[in-house]
Amino acid sequence: MSIGTPVKLLYEGIGHIVTAEMQNSQLYRGTLINVEDNMNCLLEGVTMVMKDGKTLALEQVFLRGGQIRFMIFPDMLRHAPMFKQNARDRNKQAVIPQAPPPQFSNRRRQ
Repeated sequence: MSIGTPVKLLYEGIGHIVTAEMQNSQLYRGTLINVEDNMNCLLEGVTMVMKDGKTLALEQVFLRGGQIRFMIFPDMLRHAPMFKQNARDRNKQAVIPQAPPPQFSNRRRQ
């Protein structure tokens, strides 16, 4: 099984400063040190912002992938190779058109 584009982006973000919002609305901003295929992340030099706006400085934080709502990456990662489209794939459609349904006649079976 291959990993998807979001996980590839996580791996590209290692060494960069990222921001993660968790399901409980807490924000974590720090340097992404390590990631796992299940999106677990290890951040260093972290600033945590709680729901009420209070901030807390932490050395390291391990974020469980299933609890991450979204992540913000540096703009430079928009040029990562995973977002490049192959020339042969440009004209392919994401959805394959389906054949029209068969036509039924009004005649009744006897």
